[in-house]
Amino acid sequence: MKVYALAVVLAPPQKTCTILSSASDLSSFSFYQRGSVGEFLTFFSKTISERTPQGERQSVQENNYTAHVYNRGGAEQLAAVIITDQEYPVRPAFSLLTKMLDDFTTKIPQTSFSNPTAINFPEINTYLQKYQDPRQADAIMRVQQELDETKIVLVSVPRLMR
Repeated sequence: MKVYALAVVLAPPQKTCTILSSASDLSSFSFYQRGSVGEFLTFFSKTISERTPQGERQSVQENNYTAHVYNRGGAEQLAAVIITDQEYPVRPAFSLLTKMLDDFTTKIPQTSFSNPTAINFPEINTYLQKYQDPRQADAIMRVQQELDETKIVLVSVPRLMR
């Protein structure tokens, strides 16, 4: 499971979207592919944000990539995008997008949306690294993993006592 890119996008209705903050991990691509893959991820993020109605979530699959978008809409007119491989689970992806938008709106004033180059949101890089493991984004998956590990231990203990 791999997260390739995260983006916070200004998504006004019937207008061109603007990426306010983004982060990408292109380390799995060769040096010569990184430029074109980065451009594709940016284009994909903008396009899917423009085509998602306000207040809705959607997932779009393109080749080996899946983009999950949450267009919050409202007064802020913000959307968040995560581009992953096809194996990344849907629920943690949308949990991360909601958390990222909440964090962004708390730390970045809406008045700075008109100048995206001045926006400093380093937390997006932290999210990109931390949520490569979807269990970090989803409490239910984390609890399920702990239950599975406990079950393995409980099954193994009687065998060891023989």
